Amino acid sequence: MRPAGTRPIASRLAATHRLTAAALPWLALAALLTALLLAAGAAHGAAGASGGEATDADLLTTPEQRARYQHLAEELRCLVCQNQTLADSNAELAGDLRRQVETMIIAGRSDDEIKGFLVDRYGDFVLYRPPVQGNTWPLWAGPFALLIVGVLAWWRIQRRSRPASGSQPVAGAPDLERARHLLDD
Repeated sequence: MRPAGTRPIASRLAATHRLTAAALPWLALAALLTALLLAAGAAHGAAGASGGEATDADLLTTPEQRARYQHLAEELRCLVCQNQTLADSNAELAGDLRRQVETMIIAGRSDDEIKGFLVDRYGDFVLYRPPVQGNTWPLWAGPFALLIVGVLAWWRIQRRSRPASGSQPVAGAPDLERARHLLDD
């Protein structure tokens, strides 16, 4: 039994916010769904942080291996995100590639062997900074070519809009007198 003078929360909300009786079940449903989503998010976060799956660099034992791993993760591109390195990406494929790099480091492969393996498998696109080659030169030369084209276009526009010296007649004395007379009036 409730103490005298107290009302249930729903009744107080209805009184203060002028909720109708039909809106109260929807409000209760929204509160229940919010609580369920928060509980599910907290459970998912706790499972991901302490789950059985090894996180990045867990298997690497020496500081040298961890440094190599971090260096490689910064040099390789996430194939899903495209504008992020493997180190920055949260995509599932990026996690798989990070674990693969970690496994290859533990197996004793060199950085060049690891990059070569991934390039053979995924192409030059997997490298965050692709090398200058026959098939990648437009990536490297393109920005400079666009800059040159822009400067040439600006120069031509400036040249066209500027009148050439001597092309316009110089106003004579009668014209100047007429202009002064018009301006004075």
